[in-house]
Amino acid sequence: MATVGVFDGVHRGHQQIIARARALADEHGLPAVLVTFSPHPASVVRPGSQPPLLATLTRRAELAESFGIDVVLFLPFTTEFSQLLPEQFVHQAVVADLHAAAVVVGENFRFGHRAAGDVPLLQTFGDRWGFDAEGVPLLQNGHHPISSTYIRSCVQAGDVAAAAAALGRPHRLDGVVVRGDQRGRDLGFPTANLRADGQAAVPADGVYAGRVVRLDEWGNTRTDVPARPAAISVGTNPTFEGLHQSVEAYILDFDGDLYGQNLGVEFVHRLRGMHRYDAIADLVTQMAEDVRQTRELMA
Repeated sequence: MATVGVFDGVHRGHQQIIARARALADEHGLPAVLVTFSPHPASVVRPGSQPPLLATLTRRAELAESFGIDVVLFLPFTTEFSQLLPEQFVHQAVVADLHAAAVVVGENFRFGHRAAGDVPLLQTFGDRWGFDAEGVPLLQNGHHPISSTYIRSCVQAGDVAAAAAALGRPHRLDGVVVRGDQRGRDLGFPTANLRADGQAAVPADGVYAGRVVRLDEWGNTRTDVPARPAAISVGTNPTFEGLHQSVEAYILDFDGDLYGQNLGVEFVHRLRGMHRYDAIADLVTQMAEDVRQTRELMA
């Protein structure tokens, strides 16, 4: 039993597809396999056009498994793979190695060279090779179909509440803690400076209330360490005339060294935009207010 797609973010629409795949797997007494791709197909088909990613590969697999997938298979998406005709794509992705009894995809699923294949064609190939094929209707969020594209637009606009509604959880940015300018410590608010993947979907500049979770060395969420509330700053630090965007999390009631550690930063509420302050004292006052609001919202 297989489901095929990019599944970036594993949002609520993806979860609906996975749930259907899980149900069919149980009916057939077979494992549920999620087939996805690395890297993102757009980076191969249209170099330079890859969209910001909502989740790392590790996070994608972790989420898929949490929703009932038994095995996650990452197919290398190469130039040669992108040029496979629809028939060749299906034979290679779900027939030759998986021998899938059924394939579940979103109703807008496209495949093969120049995205020439669609669900009806997939069903034709299923009749030929002996598997059932099913297209699951897109899940709607009000007037918007839930899609990775829609969620990226919410994240990039700083609307993390709308992103969370479509994802079914807060948007999370994973990365390693690196040394920054260490101004936060001098101001009384030491922060963990997160270095995320350059292709990650970073929220719009501003200050957010959220959480920090600890990850293991492979990027999986650690369940033995509780999440902690955090006030999160995204931006260039205009008060100090910064030039590069940074993501810094002030973890409430935490005193420790996180350098070199893997963290996940969850964005729950947007508190305000990024502002430049003429006086450092005014910035410190605002930071204290940001922390107060974070403590209240994340209680």
